[in-house]
Amino acid sequence: MKRPKAKIYFRSGFIVVSILAVGGLFFSFSGFRSWPTLSQTLPPPSVPPQSSEPAKVPFIVTHLATPEPVKAIYLTNWVAGTLARRDELIKLIDETELNAVVIDVKDYTGRLAWLPVDPELLATGVGEKRIADIEGLINQLHNKGVYVIGRISVFQDLFLAEKHPELAVKRASDGAIWRDRKGVAWLEAGNPKVWAYTARIARESYARGFDELNFDYIRFPSDGDLTDITYGYLVPPETRADVLARFFKYLAEELGGIPAPRSIDLFGLVTVNHDDLGIGQVLERAEPYFDYICPMVYPSHYAAGFIGYPNPAEHPYEVTEYSLKSARQRLNFLSLLIPDSSTASSTVPVVVPTTITKYSAKLRPWLQDFDLGADYTAPMVQAEKRATYDIGLTSWMLWNPSNRYTRGALESY
Repeated sequence: MKRPKAKIYFRSGFIVVSILAVGGLFFSFSGFRSWPTLSQTLPPPSVPPQSSEPAKVPFIVTHLATPEPVKAIYLTNWVAGTLARRDELIKLIDETELNAVVIDVKDYTGRLAWLPVDPELLATGVGEKRIADIEGLINQLHNKGVYVIGRISVFQDLFLAEKHPELAVKRASDGAIWRDRKGVAWLEAGNPKVWAYTARIARESYARGFDELNFDYIRFPSDGDLTDITYGYLVPPETRADVLARFFKYLAEELGGIPAPRSIDLFGLVTVNHDDLGIGQVLERAEPYFDYICPMVYPSHYAAGFIGYPNPAEHPYEVTEYSLKSARQRLNFLSLLIPDSSTASSTVPVVVPTTITKYSAKLRPWLQDFDLGADYTAPMVQAEKRATYDIGLTSWMLWNPSNRYTRGALESY
């Protein structure tokens, strides 16, 4: 492969390396470094310059373009920071059709998986060395051509809620921090300070080399004592969906200068329900602000009786196909609301497309590879993949909370 030409610029305490895109790959780096003055760098005339340590090669951040298709697995930041486990999963990627990973940047605990460079984030104490060699890991994955997606748990955040209770959702009864059934605290979805904090986490992630920014728990709470909850930033007639739509718009504007795709994780039921499910998520209201829409169409998460099945978990193909087909139709309908200028005045009846359009092409589902409601075997995971392909989609991501994936469900290379 022909190597890209590099240009290096030095200016006022900054080093900027620009590498031209080649073969769908693009690289960028900009990092602050405090340079000494000329008088500090030159020794007295009688003493030759000496150094007892080898020169340190600066780390160059690289980014990969989004592959087509994306076939990803999820890694917790603890697994990503454990050499034996992550090497096992990298080997799985090397030997199969997989070409991408989703790694927790910030999980439900609210802790960042490394010590941040951003001084404001560093001052909060949010960082932990869960992935001590984050730059080395991303570099290793990029050298293998593996696309790296950073997952950010947005409003479910124990750390920030406890450190700054004024940002947390409160109990209506006594004003204390409200917690869900797992004891996890949530941040106010409408608080601008929470929005700015999220954007800062996203920029920090991109600066470390993550290729895509994935936003999860970007919703209102769905379980726990919802009768004893109050929101300081939800004022009628504004709805939960209105609050989230404003946040989506903020993220799109705030992160617009970063050349990284943004993706959003949504409840699987968002594909078939037209209300906001009480959590603020509406498929069509997320679409304008994200490059990829990632519904979690896990069959085990659908209630008994869904499309006539007593146990939907036992019917991976049917549940996945029905959900994604519904999402495809709804997103394709947007092409009728925003018609092409060349056909806007046409008198020909318009029919909702049943193929993939630029709107439904944003769909990239999370598929179930864990036992819940049924023992998920290789044929069951393959059935989910087949349903995805059958409606015209090509990309998917596999979820297993313990990061143990079904080898037989993946095509070998």
